[in-house]
Amino acid sequence: MSGPPSISSFQSDKPLLESLTIDLLINIFGHTFMNPGFALLLPLAYRAQTYHYLSPPVIYSSIYFVIVTILFFWKFVNKRLAFGKKRGFDWTEEVVVITGGSSGLGLLIAETYGMRGVSVAVLDVRKPEGGEARNVSFYKCDVGDKKQVAAAAKEIERDLGTPTVLINNAAVVYGKGILELSDEEIEKTFSSNTLSAFHTIRQFLPGMQRLGKGSLITVSSVLSSVSPANTSAYSASKAAIKSLHNSVTAELMYTYPTIKTLLVCPGQLSTPLFDGVVTPSTFFAPVLEPVEVAKEIIAAIDEGAGGVIAMPAYARWIGVMELLPDSWQRGLRWLSGCDNAMAGFKGREVKAEVENDE
Repeated sequence: MSGPPSISSFQSDKPLLESLTIDLLINIFGHTFMNPGFALLLPLAYRAQTYHYLSPPVIYSSIYFVIVTILFFWKFVNKRLAFGKKRGFDWTEEVVVITGGSSGLGLLIAETYGMRGVSVAVLDVRKPEGGEARNVSFYKCDVGDKKQVAAAAKEIERDLGTPTVLINNAAVVYGKGILELSDEEIEKTFSSNTLSAFHTIRQFLPGMQRLGKGSLITVSSVLSSVSPANTSAYSASKAAIKSLHNSVTAELMYTYPTIKTLLVCPGQLSTPLFDGVVTPSTFFAPVLEPVEVAKEIIAAIDEGAGGVIAMPAYARWIGVMELLPDSWQRGLRWLSGCDNAMAGFKGREVKAEVENDE
């Protein structure tokens, strides 16, 4: 009997040439030249050609193999030291809560877990696109309102049980200059993107502590580290939620080590949220398909692991920019064209959608 459908069955419709990115090259490099198995072939090949053990080719290739092996295993040691042991994860007993799970990345994760038989609760102001999927329950809730979150939490506890996985994914963006943003839009951005995480963590974390297990996933953004023009509210809210995540992680590290925390900082996703945004370079800063990010998040949750997921590649080192001289930072922003990326922004009209759903 075949198992439940997996997220790997989803295919991207991205054009073939757009798949040629710096990330692909780094991935190939990591599976070849920086892979111990590949590196071991070099000294073995020289020995097969009857080179002496002390000949320079054998010595240098052996040193290369040792260095690659040390770096390879250091990645695992580093993650263990930083985030501790993985927790046990049995998806037949887990209850997943996803904020903003009615579309895009959140919906994809919800449907995937639902197909596996996991109980999933979606908190959103809009009903899921295409209707509720199997094992996915929708709870209409403005997660920026703590009273609505508390009410939804009681219903979830009654219907599904105590949540063990919380994915804070809800977000809105308006893509306007600081003087163009209305007070309502600024407040809505921080309410949906930041305060919602405070409300949900405070509501669902005690249950995880009682059970002695859990996973807290925070979906931030690469814009939490670099703030392009016309993203002031969104970037600030995502920086705030990243700081919240880091603080909660520190609080749980020693007191509740079996509650794992996962920070997700993706670049631009091909979702309606950033419709109309033109990425400066599809080679160095490719637009991510939601399925790519969802696969990484689900894999980490399934492993019971904590950590950081930053993708594409530039998202992993974007923080280094702050260490550079100011003139270099300004030059890199100009070269990347990031400050012009929001010029064609259309996005998703959150206010209209909320009103139409009432």
